[in-house]
Amino acid sequence: MASGSGSNFEALVQACQTGRLAATVCQLVVNNPGCGAEQRAARLGVPCTLHDHRLFPNRDALDQALIASFQAAAVDLVVMAGWMRIVTQALIDAYPQRLVNIHPSLLPSFRGAKAIEQALAAGVQLSGCTAHLVSLEVDTGPILVQAAVPVLSTDSPASLAARIHAQEHQILPLAVQLAAERLGLP
Repeated sequence: MASGSGSNFEALVQACQTGRLAATVCQLVVNNPGCGAEQRAARLGVPCTLHDHRLFPNRDALDQALIASFQAAAVDLVVMAGWMRIVTQALIDAYPQRLVNIHPSLLPSFRGAKAIEQALAAGVQLSGCTAHLVSLEVDTGPILVQAAVPVLSTDSPASLAARIHAQEHQILPLAVQLAAERLGLP
């Protein structure tokens, strides 16, 4: 699941292609028509489904459509790789302990949107990223993997984000592997 550029999605596909992750990315779901993730899926040959959240009356209806897409594709594990939507209990219940999210902070610090800006405003010297299992309360699920990134005095949101994203690309495949192992998935 992706909403933006899709760099984490591509990192997962590459990890599968190189054998670093023993999995297959069988489907990408995006919610923004024409987003970078959709373009990456076309280039990488991964089927992509658009579920534009603006066309659904509420979050529950969107999540029911997501569940139907995942079931049709026989998905074992769902990864929120830059999915900028809050999910409902219906999706969490459909994929218990099988819904992984990547977040650009060292949780539990700086939950929710604009985590990088929050870290800079707080003046922290260390930030990073967290891959975790999804629970109903935003960015509170069990942590699978974290990576620390120093905050430099010269950092802007863009420069810190670039270094954090590089670490996300490293830890997300590991988090997927750990989540799959916890569940005994092949």
